[in-house]
Amino acid sequence: MKVFIKQLTIFLLPILVISIPLDVYLSVQLKKSKDYAAGEYSVWNSLFDGKVNSDVVIYGSSRAWVHIDPQMIEDKLNLSAFNLGLDGHNFWLQYLRHKILIEYNPHPKTIILSVDVFSLEKRKDLFNADQFLPYMLFNNLIKHYVESYQGYSLFDSYLPIVRFHGRRDAIFQAVKNSFVSVDDQQGRKKGFKSQGEEWNDDLRKAKAKMKYYEVKLDTASISLLKQFLVECETMNINVILVYTPEYIEGQSFIKRRKEIISLYEDLAVKYSIPFLNYSNDEMCKEKAYFYNTQHLNNRGATIFTDKLIGDLAGIYAQQGAESGGFSTSSQRRR
Repeated sequence: MKVFIKQLTIFLLPILVISIPLDVYLSVQLKKSKDYAAGEYSVWNSLFDGKVNSDVVIYGSSRAWVHIDPQMIEDKLNLSAFNLGLDGHNFWLQYLRHKILIEYNPHPKTIILSVDVFSLEKRKDLFNADQFLPYMLFNNLIKHYVESYQGYSLFDSYLPIVRFHGRRDAIFQAVKNSFVSVDDQQGRKKGFKSQGEEWNDDLRKAKAKMKYYEVKLDTASISLLKQFLVECETMNINVILVYTPEYIEGQSFIKRRKEIISLYEDLAVKYSIPFLNYSNDEMCKEKAYFYNTQHLNNRGATIFTDKLIGDLAGIYAQQGAESGGFSTSSQRRR
């Protein structure tokens, strides 16, 4: 047995000597990327480096990170703000960001949770899986929240360099970053990046494939959301649910939409938190503000953030700006 262990050690040692520095090199260089992996690295870096450190933090999907401008919140409400919107994922991985925020950053006073019809629908595949590459080695927290998706195996979390196998684009980007300086003007600003796109054909293409889209609610994600709301109350973090605008024609394409909004309304009442619902706002009738049914363009994002700030200012004035608290009654925009 001793001979076997010795031989195994002799075999593995050179591999470790090579794989660990190579893993570190690729991870460090990949983190520098501003636009690769939908610009998520800058947000993960800020989380792990303790640089979010804001009074107001915005959670949600891509609808959060392209709809709500934290700089406008800072300028108009005099409160530091950061946007943690996560492209393509529901609350399951949004909560992962919350856990990292709480562990590495001072607790925010307020969390604005952007919700939509997809917030509680959990996909099977790990969308944009490359975003986790630089952070997941020996990180049990990330492992716990990504292991229920199709994408990574147990070996990827505990064996250096293994998770980079087959990820040519990520490796190329890492090597490129080590030779070409990254433009700091690219990527997200405080987690936010508005989109300059005009209206596209997403809705027409979707209708050509199906009569409607039926959301399949994930019970584990619903339970996690409830757990999150209880935790925030325990930590004296104020939560506000926000349903940002969505184009009116796309709303009728989603089956069970009213049921999902009712779920958010019920949660707001049960946990005594505000719910600002902008899905019936006049903006939803103006295609010029959107680039598809779910996402505002840069013009729409500016107008909407200004509307949101006005409502937040009113709530702060009602509850008292110094307390950083929101009204405990559910509020809805019609």
